[in-house]
Amino acid sequence: MPRKSEAPPLPRLIPSARTDPSSITKDFVNHSDLRAKAPSLAAGMAAADHSPDIQLSQTHHRAALVASWHIAPGSTVLELGCGQGDMTAVLAEAVGPEGRVVAIDVAEPSYGAPVTLGKSAARLASGPLGPRIDFRFGTDVLDPSVDFPESTFDHVVLAHCSWYFTSLGELRDTLARVRPWARRLWFAEWDLTPASDDQLAHLLAALIQGQAEAAGSPGQGNVRTPFSREGLLRLLPEAGWTADGSRPVDTEDLQDGDWEIAACLDLVGTEERLAALPEAVRQLVLSQADVLRAIAKPRGNRALPAYAVTAR
Repeated sequence: MPRKSEAPPLPRLIPSARTDPSSITKDFVNHSDLRAKAPSLAAGMAAADHSPDIQLSQTHHRAALVASWHIAPGSTVLELGCGQGDMTAVLAEAVGPEGRVVAIDVAEPSYGAPVTLGKSAARLASGPLGPRIDFRFGTDVLDPSVDFPESTFDHVVLAHCSWYFTSLGELRDTLARVRPWARRLWFAEWDLTPASDDQLAHLLAALIQGQAEAAGSPGQGNVRTPFSREGLLRLLPEAGWTADGSRPVDTEDLQDGDWEIAACLDLVGTEERLAALPEAVRQLVLSQADVLRAIAKPRGNRALPAYAVTAR
């Protein structure tokens, strides 16, 4: 994603058990190439056939994220909520030919539009990054049958997927489940605190969807349990993680604001979803949707800011 503002300060680097501290600077400098590789990584995604510019901005955003994390070549990474593989491709590039990314998603391969998860994974698997990636769809890490030995992975990554969990309790249990499997946690999500007025439409769209879900009208959207950065920091110790870094993440060129506004207006236009809500909540949702229509632009709505948290 082309950046229009200066990148935020880089966090303190912490060596993994497999990394010689003397090589940290070298490895990290090499990772600065990830942003330059974003166009070629984006072109390898199946969704690029439909919307190349959108795919490029999404890939560039994730390349900037990974470039700010210390994931050394040769690392093993567990990615939760991999979806169509936007982050997976960047992680696979970062770990290099000697590394491995196990990419897990609870959704089935047939899920997703305009490209399904399965089709996107097949494209990646057939390309140069394929040997580094192990996609596992329809997989819930809370299922006792899903297990890995202790410290199998150097890193576990959750990027823009945690609002998809059905509850904070489910997220907490998932983070606790993977805690023995990995040494480091890298987490990125939208920030509910807007930085400017033109992000309010995205915020309102996320909150309306979260209210509908919480009130008993479940859907299949990306926003099911929106929570704040502070909420995550309160949750991490409960799951056995100690946060040791947090920073803002630039989202200026992302299209997610438009997508969530459209999803929200689709929700309030679906009688079945509205009928499942208690009357008081239904009226609240409808009134907030009126406000959303008044403040949202036809397109080009600015996305909320995001944040990244590291934990050990």
